[in-house]
Amino acid sequence: MMLKELREQVWQANLQLKIQNLVIYSWGNVSGIDRAKGIVLIKPSGVDYDALRPEDLVALDLEGRVVEGTLRPSSDTPTHLELYRRFEKVGGICHTHSLYATIWAQACREIPCFGTTHADNFYGPVPVTDPMQPEEIEGDYELNTGKVIVRRFAGLDPMQVPAVLVANHGPFTWGPNAEKAVENAVVLEQCAQMALGTLQLNPEQPEISRVLLDKHYLRKHGKNAYYGQK
Repeated sequence: MMLKELREQVWQANLQLKIQNLVIYSWGNVSGIDRAKGIVLIKPSGVDYDALRPEDLVALDLEGRVVEGTLRPSSDTPTHLELYRRFEKVGGICHTHSLYATIWAQACREIPCFGTTHADNFYGPVPVTDPMQPEEIEGDYELNTGKVIVRRFAGLDPMQVPAVLVANHGPFTWGPNAEKAVENAVVLEQCAQMALGTLQLNPEQPEISRVLLDKHYLRKHGKNAYYGQK
């Protein structure tokens, strides 16, 4: 069985989707990549998390050819592969239909950065893609989902805002590994709920100031970051 350590990591990350209440039934998926080998491991399609085993994960190359596994990979696999091909620093990807993030996605609205909880993790608003065109939906839908995400990130650093809302669909998050991709999904869901509550209390609430956004994001992620332990 190839990539045993990565397989364990991606399996555990998938289990966290249910533990963290980000999914119901068999919804959602997490993948991880070995960049040196060019191999992606992803959850198989429609398999319940309680029944999922490390050996069930499907291994593919970046062109989508299955190199190990007997189950069908997630239907979202072409989206994951497109993001790996285009976002070279990404090591893990997570897709859910978590409640609050999906509410924003269905409303086709980006999630504004209203406070420091958001700013600690995302360097500005969480973007939303353009709605997909009929020809994109009727064509290679999952691949085109990846392409609309990549298009939305033109001029943005995907590692500074490791999340996106696909319009009318739901969130994708990513990170340097599968575990961090899921962590970003958990934080995204929290920020989505908090932003919705903020607008309910004050529909005119302005976004966080640039100086406070910079302070909170850069103290955790900047070159002179000082949050946490060395």
